[in-house]
Amino acid sequence: MTQLLLHDSQRRATVPFEPLDPEHVKVYYCGPTVYDLPHVGNLRAMLTADILTRLLRRLYPRVTFVRNITDVDDKITARAAQNNEDIASLTARTTAEFHTDLAAMNMLPPDIEPRATHNIEQMVAMIAHLIELGHAYEAERHVLFAVASFPSYGALSGRDPEDLVAGARVEVAPYKRDPGDFVLWKPSTPTQPGWPSPWGRGRPGWHIECSAMSHRYLGDSFDIHGGGSDLLFPHHENERAQSLCCFPGSRFADYWVHNAMLLVDGEKMSKSLGNFLTIRDVLAKGPVEALRLLLMGAHYRSVLNFTWSGLDEAKRTLDRFYRALESTWPLDVEGRNIPEPFLAALCDDLNTPKAIAELHTMATTALAGDREAAADLLVSGRMIGLFMQEPAAWFRGEAGDGPSEAAIDALIAERLAARKAKDFARADAIRKELTDKGVVLEDGPGGTTWRRA
Repeated sequence: MTQLLLHDSQRRATVPFEPLDPEHVKVYYCGPTVYDLPHVGNLRAMLTADILTRLLRRLYPRVTFVRNITDVDDKITARAAQNNEDIASLTARTTAEFHTDLAAMNMLPPDIEPRATHNIEQMVAMIAHLIELGHAYEAERHVLFAVASFPSYGALSGRDPEDLVAGARVEVAPYKRDPGDFVLWKPSTPTQPGWPSPWGRGRPGWHIECSAMSHRYLGDSFDIHGGGSDLLFPHHENERAQSLCCFPGSRFADYWVHNAMLLVDGEKMSKSLGNFLTIRDVLAKGPVEALRLLLMGAHYRSVLNFTWSGLDEAKRTLDRFYRALESTWPLDVEGRNIPEPFLAALCDDLNTPKAIAELHTMATTALAGDREAAADLLVSGRMIGLFMQEPAAWFRGEAGDGPSEAAIDALIAERLAARKAKDFARADAIRKELTDKGVVLEDGPGGTTWRRA
C-alpha cells in the first residue's frame, strides 16, 4: 500500500501517517457555527476534509469521520436577536443551508455530525472532572481552565506563554488566576441560552464543545484532528489542553491537519471590502466542479487566491478533461483501481496540484483515443469529486448563461426554508428571481420541480 504522508502541525513536519488502529481510522473536523450562509473560506477546510476522508477510505478498511455543528454561541444569539428570530429556528435553517451547499459541492457527509446542544451533559461532566483533577476552577459563576496546571500548553501552536496571552486577545477578568485562563462554562442571562449545572444556569465555552463531542464519538485518543489554520490558536490549543488533562495518559489527536486561508482577489475576505462571497454567490456564476478544481489547484497548506478569472480557467480545464472522456464515452470503471501515480500524489500530503497534473497526463493520452487512459482519468477524477456528469451534460453548459442546476437546487432549498419560516416575501422573491432567469418552478404533492422555460 502506498505510504500516506501528512504534515502534522504539532510535529511541524511532514511525517508518515501511522494510524492508532489500522483497521479503523478516526477523524474529527471542526464544523460550522450556524448563524449565516457558509462562505468560500469555510469551503476550503470542508474540501480538505473531503479529500482526506476519500483518500483514507481508499487506504483503510474503516474510517469514521466526525464533523460537529456549533449551535450554541454568542454570535448565534446576537444574530437571532438581530433577525428577531428564535434561536432554534435560526440554527435549524442555517444548518439546512449548510447541508444544501455542501451537497451541491459534492461533499461526502460525515459519518457522525454531533450538535453542541445535544452534548451539554458530556461537557458538564468533563468540566467537573477537570475541577476534580485541579485543572479548572470556579470563579463568580464561571469555570475556567487553569493554563498554569498544564506544562505543555503552547506545544501545538509553538508559542511561548506570553505570546499565547497576547495572541489570544483574552478578556482579562478580575476573577481569573492567570490572564491566559480560558472559559469552560459561563453564566447565562434570562434571554441567553442556558442549561442547569453545578455552577448555575449557563452555557459552555466554545473550546470544551469540541473536546466533549470528539471524546463521545471517537474516544480518549483518535488519529486526525483538522480545521483551518485560524483555529490552531486558541481553539485547537485549548482543546488539546483540556482533553489531555481530563483524560491523563491519552493522546487526544495524534495528527493535526490545518489548511491555509483563502483570499479573494488578493485580499482577506471582508464584507466592508465587498469581496465576501458565499458558496451560492460563486455557484450562481460557475459550475460546482470548476469551484472544486480551483480550490484543489493550490496545495491545502498554501494560501489560495480566489479570482473570477481563476474560476473561468478551471472551467476551461474541465472542458479539456470532459473532451477526453467524451472521445471514448461510455466508460465502465466499476471496480477499477486508482492509477498509482495519481494515488501517490494524493498520498504526498494531499498534493492536489500534483494529482491534477496527473489528470492532464491521462487526458492527453485519452484525447488520442486511448480508452484505458480515459477510464483512468474518470476513476481518478471521481475519487476527488470531479466528472460526476456525462460529457454531453457538461457540454450543454448548464443552460449557457442561466443558473447552474446546483444554484437552482440551492435556491429551491432556500425557498422551502423560507416558506417553513413563513417568510413568504422571500419565497416569492426567489420564485421571481428564478423566473427572470428562465427557470419555472412547479409545486406539487411530491415537492417542487423545475424546468427551463
